[in-house]
Amino acid sequence: MRRAIYPGTFDPITNGHLDIIQRACSMFDEIVIAVAQSDAKKPMFSLEQRIEMIKTATHTIGNVKVVGFHSLLVTLSDELDANIIIRGLRAVSDFEYEFQMGYANTSLKKELETVFLMPSLEHAFISSSVVRSVLNFDGEISHLVPKEILPMIKCSC
Repeated sequence: MRRAIYPGTFDPITNGHLDIIQRACSMFDEIVIAVAQSDAKKPMFSLEQRIEMIKTATHTIGNVKVVGFHSLLVTLSDELDANIIIRGLRAVSDFEYEFQMGYANTSLKKELETVFLMPSLEHAFISSSVVRSVLNFDGEISHLVPKEILPMIKCSC
């Protein structure tokens, strides 16, 4: 079985994330969406809320599993028996950071591979931080996040 991990904070999950998940699902037998606790980033939504949003947004995709984690990604990859990491790239600035992280992970676990996917052009500008910024000003986010999670976001804010 080819199992891949798509890690992130997903605070909240966006249409860009969902685009990457859907395309990765056609490439791998199982995608484990690994939601990082990430206290250092001071997420707007709790780990439990973020996990529930992702489960709601991906409920129709059969080969997705969602887990929370607060360890090194290489430790999680051992626990899940997965040696492929999926990362999304929107811009060159993303690549620089992800390139370093990919090498850091490989230095800790030689057989760990990182696969980079670009979101569809229509989603290339979307990030969780953009969604949170718009939310802070009560702006419209329905075109930025999966429609299934809008009620969850609205009742949490």
